[in-house]
Amino acid sequence: MSDEVSVEQTGETVGEAKWSAVQELERLVPGLDRESVRFQVVSEGERGLLGIGYAPARVIATATRVTRPAPAAAEPSGRGESGQAARVRELLERTIEVVGVPATVHVDIHPDALVATLSGHDLGILIGRNGQTIDALQYLANAIGYRSADPDAERLPVVVDAAGYRARRAASLGTLARQCAERAVATGARVELEPMTAVERKIVHELLKDDPEVETASDGTEPNRFVVIVPRRPVD
Repeated sequence: MSDEVSVEQTGETVGEAKWSAVQELERLVPGLDRESVRFQVVSEGERGLLGIGYAPARVIATATRVTRPAPAAAEPSGRGESGQAARVRELLERTIEVVGVPATVHVDIHPDALVATLSGHDLGILIGRNGQTIDALQYLANAIGYRSADPDAERLPVVVDAAGYRARRAASLGTLARQCAERAVATGARVELEPMTAVERKIVHELLKDDPEVETASDGTEPNRFVVIVPRRPVD
């Protein structure tokens, strides 16, 4: 299915108005093909004299938004898909369909975790600011995936990833954790990190748990809970 999406924008010139319109369409139409956008110039504007009589240029831009059906299920690697994997897949595919982001779901079953990977373009909306959306999806996937009709069935922790976000964020958190640990040791004072999700706080705790010079703890209340790095007191 498809429908037309139109926006009206203004600018000092027709070119600026068109640019603003394309930016707005990209927000409304994920995966927008800029070459397919159609423009109608409503007014070329008036520059006026000494600021008197100025009128902005005005354009209407139109694009076609295509509503894609839910992506076909990808075959999981390694072994047959379990009831838990099927529930996780269904949750993620329904989410993708509702949000309208063109993406596919690939489920891999590893010995210690079930990894669901989202692939596609413009997955930022599924990741969210500081990973809040993808962490929420992971939380729901774990809650729903653990509901199995067979109480003896294997139940694995679920990891939800998109566009390699987990690896990039883990690397970024690793750098941040080491820098803050060094600062705590150098100053002898506690260092508070920015508010993080429970998933990210766990990463920081794990990164620094074997550091002989600092220890970590979580402080604050959700959704503003954060990690504190404290220098260890020397042993007399």
